[in-house]
This record gives sequence, structure tokens and C-alpha cells, in this order.
Amino acid sequence: DVYLLSALVGEHGEVVGVDMTDEQLEVARRHQDYHRDVFGYAKSNVRFLKGYIEELDQLDLEEGYFDIVISNCVINLSTDKPKVIRDVKRLLKPGGEFYFSDVYADRRLPDWARKDPILLGECLGGALYWKDFERLARKTGFNDPRIFACSKINLLDQETIEKIGFANFNSITYRLFKLPELEDACEDYGQSAIYRGSIKESPHHFVLDNHHIFETGKPMLVCSNTAVMLRGTRLANHFQVDGDRKVHHGLFA
Repeated sequence: DVYLLSALVGEHGEVVGVDMTDEQLEVARRHQDYHRDVFGYAKSNVRFLKGYIEELDQLDLEEGYFDIVISNCVINLSTDKPKVIRDVKRLLKPGGEFYFSDVYADRRLPDWARKDPILLGECLGGALYWKDFERLARKTGFNDPRIFACSKINLLDQETIEKIGFANFNSITYRLFKLPELEDACEDYGQSAIYRGSIKESPHHFVLDNHHIFETGKPMLVCSNTAVMLRGTRLANHFQVDGDRKVHHGLFA
């Protein structure tokens, strides 16, 4: 993930990877020069730190520095999920984004499931009930969490099915924006947005989340939260957003 981002941010960007395992860090650092050469950079634009995601505040990471923080199916293993989310929010710039995938359950799991080593190893035992996660995100200051993608996880192992088959699990990718202007509901102020088609990898349309797909050049009515996400983040140069919050028309349909 770090090296994919290394290519995306360019030579003058920076990517920081955090891992708690010496062996993983050794593998990552071993490939720094290779990727620097492949991307044609004068020097590597990545660095790796050893640490736990519950202790990001103890690492050499500047508050309000990062445009985006990503995580790939790790938070469900965390023993202190609220602190992870608080620390990520502290590290993000205003308008920054926490973009990550994780495993979520369709109900609250019993205590024994959260302690079962097999279920924990399968990234199931630590899965939050998805609605509780969204409540946690809002409580932490990430109002209006957006689902980018969701796919069902099929339980294939018979032992796992017998233990936890009463629950359903999904892999969900969320987008959380550090935007204090976001309201706790989608309100209608008569605003609209047009995607300019200016993101090289997305010339014909842009997917903000699983219910906002903007066709290039086509006006689309948006709620005030979506307008804020498009105006107040790195997406601002790629959208024309019209309207303000002077006249309220109620809840967005």
C-alpha cells in the first residue's frame, strides 16, 4: 500500500508506513531503493516507523500534516478502536480523509467471540456492528461517514460457521472527512455540483461513495454535506459547486 501511494503522491509527496512487526518493516525497507529507481525519484519519498496503531500519538508524526490516512483491514484487530480514530483525526489536515476498509458485522457480537483466537485470526471476532462504528465515527468528530464499497464475506470454514454463522459479515470501505462543517444529517439547501472530468484516472465519472456517482459535465443535486466534501477537500479543483446555505429546504430526499 505504501509503495502504491508512493507512485500516486509523486516525488515531492511523502508516505509514512506504520507497522508493529520488525520482520515486516525489514521487508518494506529492503525495497525502498528498488521503488525509488522504478519511479525515477532522486530519493525515496517513503519512510517506515515501528509502532502500534493505538499509539500513533507516540510516534514522530506531525499533527495536522497528512492529506489522507489509509488502513487495510487492521482496525478490527485493535484493542482501542476509539483512540485509533481520534489519533487519525488529529494527524489529518483540515479537509483530510481517513479512507479504509475493514470487516463489520450485522449485529453486536457476544463477548466470547471477541476473545476467541480463531475468530480474531479470521478478522471476525473483533468486527464492530457497522451501526456502532458509524456512531463511534460521529462521536469522534467524523460526521456523515460515507460507504464507498461493501461486499459480503462468505464463511467457508465449517468450524468458523459453527461458531459464528449466526452473524453476517461485510467488508466495507469507509470515507471519513475531517470537516467540522458537516451536519449529522443530509440537509437540502438547493445546492448542485458538476464534476469537471479533470482527474486523469477518472475522465468520464467520479465515484464519491456508493450513492454519489458524478458524470462528467452533468449537474447533480447534492446535500449540504456532499457540497462541503467537494468544496473543502483535495477534490475542490475538480468540481464546480453552486449554491450556499442561506435557504434551507428541509431534509435532503
